This record gives sequence, C-alpha cells and structure tokens, in this order.
Amino acid sequence: MTTNPNLTALSEAGVSIWLDDLSRGRINSGNLAELIEKQAVVGVTSNPTIFAKALSNAADYNDKVRELAARGASVDEAVRELITSDVRDAADVFRNVYESTGKVDGRVSLEVDPRLAHDTEGTVAEALDLWKTVDRPNLMVKIPATVEGLPAITRALAEGVSVNVTLIFSVERYREVMDAFLTGLERAKENGKDLSEIFSVASFFVSRVDTEIDKRLEKVEGGEQLRGKAAIANARLAYAAYQEVFSSDRWKALEAAGANPQRPLWASTGVKDPAYSDTRYVDELVAPNTVNTMPEATLQAVADHANVRGDTVSGTAAQAQQVFDDLSKAGIDVDDVFAVLEREGVEKFEKSWQELLDTVQQQLEEAKK
Repeated sequence: MTTNPNLTALSEAGVSIWLDDLSRGRINSGNLAELIEKQAVVGVTSNPTIFAKALSNAADYNDKVRELAARGASVDEAVRELITSDVRDAADVFRNVYESTGKVDGRVSLEVDPRLAHDTEGTVAEALDLWKTVDRPNLMVKIPATVEGLPAITRALAEGVSVNVTLIFSVERYREVMDAFLTGLERAKENGKDLSEIFSVASFFVSRVDTEIDKRLEKVEGGEQLRGKAAIANARLAYAAYQEVFSSDRWKALEAAGANPQRPLWASTGVKDPAYSDTRYVDELVAPNTVNTMPEATLQAVADHANVRGDTVSGTAAQAQQVFDDLSKAGIDVDDVFAVLEREGVEKFEKSWQELLDTVQQQLEEAKK
C-alpha cells in the first residue's frame, strides 16, 4: 500500500479515501489501480457531471460508440451501456480491496438518472435495474436525498441494494436519511435478506455550504468573521447525529441481526475559495468510520501537505452549533440555504445529464457517417 505519510495517517484515523472521479481512461491506463496501490484509495464515486466530462473529452469510448451506433442503440441505451460498463470494470479493479476490507470498501458508486430526483417510483425501478445490470456486489447505487428520494432509499435497501445516499445538505434531512436507512434494513430483514451483505453511505455535501453562506455573509455587516465556518460546523453536527442514531436501541437490534452501519461520507470536498487551504475539508473532518471522497487535485494536495492530526470531529457539536446560532443572529436563513443547495444540486446534475445525452447523441450520429 501507500507509503505517503499523510494518506496513511488519514486511513489509520478511520477515514476511507475514495476518489471522486471515474473514466474509461483511468481504468484502461492503469491509473485507477495505481491510486489503489500507492495513494490508499479504497473506493470511487461518480456522478452525471463526472461522466459528462469523461465522454466529452476522451477517445477511449470511440470503439464502443461505433458498436452501439451499428446496433441502432438509442441515446439513452447508449449512455446506460457506456456508464455501466465503466462502473462494472471499475468494480472489478476494486474487487481485491472489497474482499480485503470485509466488503466495507472497494465500492464504486453509480447515480440514478437525475431526472428522476422527484420521482419515487422511477427511482426505485432505476435503482433495481442498475443493480441488476452492473451485477457486481461492490456497487453502490446513488439515490438523492430529496423528499421523494427518501422512500426510494428505503425500498431499494429492502430489496438488498447497497445505497449511496447523495445530495445531503442539512442535518435535519440527514436524520431523515438515517431513518430511511434503518427502515430499509428492517424491511430487508422481514424480506429474508442477509443484512450483512447490505452496505450504505450517506453523502453529506461540504464545500457548497460555505460557498452559499459566504456569498450571503458579504451583505452582512461584520459577516467576514463567520466566513468559512459553516460547512465544517454543519458536517460536525451531522457526525454528532450519526453517533446518536447509531448508538440507539433501534440500531443495536439491527446490528445484532448482522447489519452494517451507514457511514457518513464527506462529499464536495474540493475547496472552491482560493482563500482557504485546499485540504481544509479533509484536515477538519477526520473521524472514525467515515469516508472522504476527493477530486484528484484534493487527493494530491492531501498527500503533499495535509495537516492530519487525528480525530477533529468528535466532541465538537457544541462549538459547531454556536456557529449556526451566530449565523442565525446575523440574519442568515439557514433553511433557505439548504433548500437552495438541494435545488441547485439536482439542477446541476440534470444539466450535466443532458450534456451527456447531447454528447453521446452527436457521437452516435458521427459514427454512422
């Protein structure tokens, strides 16, 4: 494994390092395998934006696109086959990690069509179809934590699908996600599923919270004193909620039946504001039994100059709550912030999905010439 001291320290502190990027080029070049071997990467996440970028910038997909065009595949069929092929092959690359970590890591995440974010029935159908199509035990299907997504999370878990819950911004919604998770496991148990085979993470978005709140603080007198504090405080409050729920009697009953806890995952950990340290959303969110999924630039920054100093989260809830009390006193409507972030998150992925469809449509048409 890696000899990099920062990445080793992060792993030893209980943080699983996942890469927030996936492409055919990474798989074919051996880059993904190298990151596993030398950079302590034990999982990978993808999303519509990542795939839109991958397919628009690479010739790695040309042969497959020509094959799909010759078969007369529709653009939706082509996109589905291209991305599930990447995810399946990535899952195979991570198979040894999956086995060596007792199935906890070695995970590859694939998102449902973002156009289904407010469609419960459509999301459930898509999640089950992706699970069957990829056909790898180390897959995680990403379902957004919208109001409509919550029952879909429960129903997918009840069918034995491992789920990565995405687009979580508020602690209140995160509590609803954990409830959906526990309900899903309870139903899975009723359905005769082996709970030890079901895994889940809850992707709590970080940097976008600072981006939105910092923007609003610019209009507040003295607001600069609160800049850059909200995202880390929000994540620390989420971890306190996680500790509470996963020490409850309800959880202990499921644990006794073989269930695995739903780990908090810190997402959106690339720093958007150059005024901040490029490793701050890693350094300040070190806690046991968590995942940090990083863009490669953040991963390399952590390897180069992170300040990993053990658990920086446990026991910080009171201090974190004070940040939000101060934000409220300053006139920041935190509930509105989270509502805006969720709406924009869904819209961003829908836009990326449309870009992906447009790119593949053009590639299919060119392949027919």
